Amino acid sequence: MADRSSIIERARTELGDFGSAFRDVFVGTGELDQYDLSAINVDAVTVSVTSPLGSEELTAPQDFTLDSRAGRVLLGTAYSPLADGHTLVVSGMGGGMFSDADLEQLLTEALLQHSKGRTVRSRYRDEHGFIRYRDEALTLETLPPVEELPVALLVTLNALWVLATDAAGEVDVTTPDGTQISRRQRYEQIINQISLVEERYRDICAQLNVGLGRIEMHDLRRVSRTTGRYVPLFTAKEYDDHSLPKRKIPSVDSQDEDASGIPSISYWGWW
Repeated sequence: MADRSSIIERARTELGDFGSAFRDVFVGTGELDQYDLSAINVDAVTVSVTSPLGSEELTAPQDFTLDSRAGRVLLGTAYSPLADGHTLVVSGMGGGMFSDADLEQLLTEALLQHSKGRTVRSRYRDEHGFIRYRDEALTLETLPPVEELPVALLVTLNALWVLATDAAGEVDVTTPDGTQISRRQRYEQIINQISLVEERYRDICAQLNVGLGRIEMHDLRRVSRTTGRYVPLFTAKEYDDHSLPKRKIPSVDSQDEDASGIPSISYWGWW
């Protein structure tokens, strides 16, 4: 069973996007009710207000509102604006370039891409004592541990594309005194890194035969000379599997197979 937090942590390691603790102290002037923190993508914070009467810890959302992506604290009506002589102390963890919610979304997308069309077959005994087999879609819970690294690399790859899109809008800067700042270099470096990570992901997937570029085996179909129709194929079964024959759907139609559960025609006479 793969662990979601460990994959996200591995993706942060590949990106070099580590969180760091921060502690900001703001002195009230009687004018401001919102304060910008020294970190962005803030995960969790502790907010307290110190006055001549003592210190009081604030609770969200009654006393303050946190904009985690921008790293900003907005005080509630009871403390807004922060009175002169009062001190606001905010401490917590900053997430770097990507928040945990961003990486969670990228992980969900990467897992859907990596496990597209794959199933896991489980063996069970029904109420009559017969051995049956069940095919279920591959999920994070059934993902083999050896595939955690490829999925983490795919998360890293998708995150790098986000950074590349952000850097694509930057232009070179030239000052009147002749100083030149090549801001396109950041975009070029990200694109080069994308190529390296993509090659690494494909190499690992090719060795394990998993992922988007895995090799799939299909059955050859033949057409009956008398009817002009495809000759039906059936899924091979174990000797102790007493379930009804199961038709094999042609590969062109099995990418998004109907999940209604209605059985297909299994023998002549069903029309």
